[in-house]
Amino acid sequence: MSTRLKRPAFWRHLAVTVALVAFQAYLGYNVVSGQFGVESQKVMLVEVEELKARSAALAAEIEATNHRVQLFNSSRLDPDILTERARALLSMSQADDVIVMVNSRTGKPLSGSYDALAASQLTDEIEVGID
Repeated sequence: MSTRLKRPAFWRHLAVTVALVAFQAYLGYNVVSGQFGVESQKVMLVEVEELKARSAALAAEIEATNHRVQLFNSSRLDPDILTERARALLSMSQADDVIVMVNSRTGKPLSGSYDALAASQLTDEIEVGID
């Protein structure tokens, strides 16, 4: 019994070659302009720098917040300053507090001598200041 070897067809070799060249072209294109290619690597480096700057800003903000929290330590907290700031923020006072009225236009304290005109201006200032 004789064995005859068939010579492979020319088209099969050509098809394999074309497929491999197309695959290499696909890989080459993605190396240059793909999602993780050379061009997008430049964009990623810019994003990394932006994120590092944002991270540094957030770290500074966290440090500032931690510092403010540490100021609430009972050994470092002055009760007089705390009540003064609370009253200023809430616009409240106690009965024995001395209140100095300040002219909102000039920023200077109003004078201690009141005449009729100054008293009317004082009530105008007070009414304007109330929301």
